[in-house]
Amino acid sequence: MVGGSCLTGCSIYGRPQRQSGLRATLDSTCQPDPSTMPAKELAKITLPPYVIEPPDILLIEALRVVPKPPFRIQSFDTLRIDVANTLLDNPISGDFVIEPGGNVDLGPTYGKVNLQGKSLDEAQDAVTRHLTRVLRGPQVSLTLIQAAGLQQVAGEHAVGPDGTVNLGIYGQVYVTGMTLQEAKVAIEKQLSNYLDAPVVSVDVFAYNSKYFYVITEGGGLGDQVAKQVITGNETVLDAIADVTNGLSQASSKEVWIARPAPSGVGCDQILPVDIEAIMKGGSTATNYQLLPGDRVFIAQDPWFAFNGIIDKITAPFERIFGFTLIGASTVQSIARFGQFGFGFF
Repeated sequence: MVGGSCLTGCSIYGRPQRQSGLRATLDSTCQPDPSTMPAKELAKITLPPYVIEPPDILLIEALRVVPKPPFRIQSFDTLRIDVANTLLDNPISGDFVIEPGGNVDLGPTYGKVNLQGKSLDEAQDAVTRHLTRVLRGPQVSLTLIQAAGLQQVAGEHAVGPDGTVNLGIYGQVYVTGMTLQEAKVAIEKQLSNYLDAPVVSVDVFAYNSKYFYVITEGGGLGDQVAKQVITGNETVLDAIADVTNGLSQASSKEVWIARPAPSGVGCDQILPVDIEAIMKGGSTATNYQLLPGDRVFIAQDPWFAFNGIIDKITAPFERIFGFTLIGASTVQSIARFGQFGFGFF
């Protein structure tokens, strides 16, 4: 990472001067740390763990969704029931859905058993007692496959303006400012209020909160600002190629990166870029790797800007002279046509 050993609140600032080799003007209270060099095209770094912010979109999937004990069976729950010592032509093995009213249908031979409101142990005993009317020594195994009242947690979840993700019936969780691992812990803690030892996976589906900017001076015609989502691999040349499709006729070869410091820590920096050496000579010395928040500034061509200033100054006079010429021409036309009998009476 780029850093500097300087006083809090200091900055490295100033427009790089072409005549002095694109050097930046440094505040006297701040000097960059020579041991920390900006990452470049052939010496890139990995960015720190991603910090979640609005409006990122997270991919959240609950891998373990088990209701907290004591669980009570309700309609539309799915149970796995396996019974040993059944009739050979009528086995009981499979998933059974609890009917409205709480009954489970074990088939025409064995009938129905009401399990509404029972725990799993109580339901197993109830099924065993019911089957002993038909079978000798039935051995019943009963487990919960899916609870109908439990909402599954899966899919994309947008981080709202309040910094939370909505988990439906399980409430909201504040995740802004957290890494993915921290968000996983926070979400599992929230789900544990409703579920038994929940396990979730969390990933970023859409990186929407980290950008770099390309600012192009317009030579008196207005500056252009383009915002681009950062992936962690972009360089200055990538930014110019992807966002502006190269330098326009209004642009000079004067380019630099304005890099804001983390809040209150370190120094804002100006990193001069030798764009001619990058494009014509294949140099990577100033083809810096971009970081979130970087501003790639492309200065205007001074002659193009000067021409724009001249146009702005002369345009009002040209308009006035144009109106004057039109008026004079109109008067002459009226006088001429009037002489030949075409005047207006």
